[in-house]
Amino acid sequence: MELSDRQEKIIDIVRQQGPISGNAIAAQCHVTRAALRGDFELLTSLEIIGAKRKLGYYYVGKPMDPLNNTILNQRVDQYCSLPVVVAPDSHVYDAIITLFTEDVGSVFVVNQNQLVGIVSRKDLLKAAMHKDDLKSLPISMVMTPKSKLVTILDSESIVVAAQKMIDHEVDCLPVLHQEEDGSFRIRGRITKTNFIQIIVDLAKQERR
Repeated sequence: MELSDRQEKIIDIVRQQGPISGNAIAAQCHVTRAALRGDFELLTSLEIIGAKRKLGYYYVGKPMDPLNNTILNQRVDQYCSLPVVVAPDSHVYDAIITLFTEDVGSVFVVNQNQLVGIVSRKDLLKAAMHKDDLKSLPISMVMTPKSKLVTILDSESIVVAAQKMIDHEVDCLPVLHQEEDGSFRIRGRITKTNFIQIIVDLAKQERR
């Protein structure tokens, strides 16, 4: 995956007209600003453009070396792991058993392939400290709902995923796939462990 035509157009607009607002760029691309969120995150992560509040986007133009190009070409769906899930009608005890059986840091709450929420080790520890009956305590009482989660699309660059994990200080991102009808189904998860694998794979490629 190289820079898309739209991303190249954004770079040209910012180079020629920057500093410029995100809304102004979106208008020239004939899309909403929300539709460009992933493009902006990628281009700022690569330091091709910069962004400042009240100023807008400006051109940086830092050239990409071959390694940067290699990293850019890696998509989330190439490295994400399978999701570890429980049903919405599960109880906290079920999530604890699943989490330790699968040896993961968090469990996704999923209903018919739709992400409902996430339960982390910290969430389960808090529930256990309250001394409730964990076998009857609904998972919905302790999970973080989808509306408060940070997610990533499977088609996006690993650079965007890494930046989101840094910005939001999270260890795991749910990976979603957008269907033709516009809905999103759970595809997987990307974690710090996945990024260690990415580093190892890229290091091996550099030795060749």
